[in-house]
Amino acid sequence: MNIGITVYPTYGGSGIVGSELGRELAERGHNVHFISSVMPTRVTELNDRVHFHEVEMMTYPLFEHQPYDLALATKMGSVARAEKLDLFHVHYAIPHSISGILARESIKDKRYVPVITTLHGTDITLVGADRSYLPITRYALQQSDGVTAVSKFLKKATIETFDFDDVQVIPNFICPSHYKKLPDSPLRDELAPNGELLLAHVSNFRPVKRAIDGVEIFARVKAEFPKVRLVMVGDGPERAAVKHRAKVLGVETDTIFVGKKANIADYLGVSDIFLLPSELESFGLAALEAAACELPVIATRIGGIPEVVNDGESGYLSDVGDVEKMSADTLRLLTDADRRLAFGLRGREISVQRYSTQAIIPQYIAFYESVLAKQVSAATS
Repeated sequence: MNIGITVYPTYGGSGIVGSELGRELAERGHNVHFISSVMPTRVTELNDRVHFHEVEMMTYPLFEHQPYDLALATKMGSVARAEKLDLFHVHYAIPHSISGILARESIKDKRYVPVITTLHGTDITLVGADRSYLPITRYALQQSDGVTAVSKFLKKATIETFDFDDVQVIPNFICPSHYKKLPDSPLRDELAPNGELLLAHVSNFRPVKRAIDGVEIFARVKAEFPKVRLVMVGDGPERAAVKHRAKVLGVETDTIFVGKKANIADYLGVSDIFLLPSELESFGLAALEAAACELPVIATRIGGIPEVVNDGESGYLSDVGDVEKMSADTLRLLTDADRRLAFGLRGREISVQRYSTQAIIPQYIAFYESVLAKQVSAATS
C-alpha cells in the first residue's frame, strides 16, 4: 500500500505513535509518505519506502495567522495524486482529519483516497469537546472513512461526547527490541555516579502532566531513602516551575533535567521506577514504554492508564494529586528489591504480550484493508 501519514511533528504521544507506525509499515513493505510542516520527531531517516513531504506556508499580509489546515489539505491532495496514495492516515482530529477530508474531496473526481482518523486523547477530551470545536470535530468523525482510538477509555469518551460509536480500538505499541532494560549502559553511571536508584519521569511538562507532583513525591521519598535521584526527561511550559519547586524542596542537586531526548528508551532502560502523576492520560504511552523497560509504574488511576498498568502487579495506581500514597508506594518498591524486580518483569510481560509491534501493527494493516475493501465495494455497487 501507499500510505500518507499526517502527525503533529512533536514529542507528544500522537506524533510519536504516528512516526513509529510509519516506520513499522515501511519495514513490512509498504510505502509511507509523511505529510507535515517539519520532519516528525521519530522519523530518523528517509529511504525508498519512507518519504517526507513538507507543507509550505504562504506568506500574505492579509493573514494574521497562516492557514495551516488549508495548506496541509492542498499538500495532501497533491501528494495523493503524484504518489498514487491508497489512503490518508491522520493522527489527531483537529485539524488533520478536516484537512484530509478537504484533500479527499478536492481530488475525488480523479482519485478517491479514504481518510482514516486516529484519536489520541486531547483532540477529543479537551480540544474537540470545547463548544467552539465540537460541531466540526463531530463532522470530522462522521466524514472519516474509518476511525480508531488508542484506548477503550477514549472510545467511551468519544461516544459520550460526540454520540459517535463507529470507532475501533487499536492501542499504542512498543517495539520490544527497542524498549528494554539496559543494565550495563554507561548512562547509568553518569546519572547515578554513587550507585543511587533512579526514579524517572517523561513528559511534555504541560500542566495536565503534573510534573510538579513528581518532584513532591521525590522529596518525600528522599527524606526516607536518601540514595535516590530523579531524572526528568522532556521540556515544556512548566519546566521552570518544576525546577523551582525542586529548589524550594531542597532536592535540586539530585533532580536531573535532561531536556528533550530522541533516545528516551536509553533513559528508561537505566532507571528503576517510573512516575506518571498525570491528571489525564487517554492511553499512557510513557507508562507503556517504561513498563517495557521493566520499570514498575507509579501512576494515577485515570483515563487509559489502568489498561496499561495492573495495580499491585506491575505498578501502583492512586487518585490524582495523592502524592502521599504515591510516595509511600514508591518507597515500598525502593526498599523491596524483590518486589521491584517482580513488578518490572510483569510489566515487561504485559507490554510485550498486549502491545508489541507484532501484535498491533497487523491490526492497523487489517483496518486499512477493511476500509479499502468497503470503498471498492461501494464503487462497484
